[in-house]
Amino acid sequence: MKRLPAFLFGVAAYVAFLYTFLYAIGFVGNIAVSKGIDDGGQTPFLSALAVDLALIALFGIQHSVMARPGFKERWTRLVPGPIERSIFVLCASFCLLLLFREWRPVPGGLWDFPAGPMCSALTGLFWAGWLIALASSFLINHFDLFGLRQVYLYLRGIDYAPVAFRHPLFYKYVRHPLMLGFLIAFWATPHMSAGHLIFSLGMTVYIFIGIALEERDLLNKFGEEYEQYRRQVPMIIPLPRKK
Repeated sequence: MKRLPAFLFGVAAYVAFLYTFLYAIGFVGNIAVSKGIDDGGQTPFLSALAVDLALIALFGIQHSVMARPGFKERWTRLVPGPIERSIFVLCASFCLLLLFREWRPVPGGLWDFPAGPMCSALTGLFWAGWLIALASSFLINHFDLFGLRQVYLYLRGIDYAPVAFRHPLFYKYVRHPLMLGFLIAFWATPHMSAGHLIFSLGMTVYIFIGIALEERDLLNKFGEEYEQYRRQVPMIIPLPRKK
């Protein structure tokens, strides 16, 4: 593939990710988007549950399968290596945008805190979760994670080298701070509707499945270095470090 078209494709995929990320904040928080998690016409409960779980499963399968090294090895026989990550990002963005569009709200719920200290605290945690997730991506190389580094190096004619294993800042306390940020953002809400609960539970299940698969890949890639890190640092809850 020619260098400039590959670079432009990578930039377009990154822009799609940015739009999807910002829309995700509005969707989960019911903030300034055309359709939030609690917006839309009423659907019978079982139908809504089936549609919502299918949408979560579609995203989870796409994200898990395309992220695996074995799939990447076979996939890059069909598509140019420099844009493999950008294609992954674009597909993930499409699956999430489809989820946002087709999501079926479910009324009722667990809690609904009016304006006050509890509402403010949960709203603050909601924003903190998104910031932790975004900051965590930059700590490990945000632009490599979302495919821009690969197409930029290809444009410059520089061979791609994978990012080295390291654990800065948040990664000294939990192995997956990016996923911790998403978990906080999904669960910290002053208005937990039944639909929001379904979303949070479904995404939580997927996150822990994804972590298990990623940890297996990291062990295969980094061996004893990652095994030692795993023994010393908790997976998701920032507990005291093991001696």
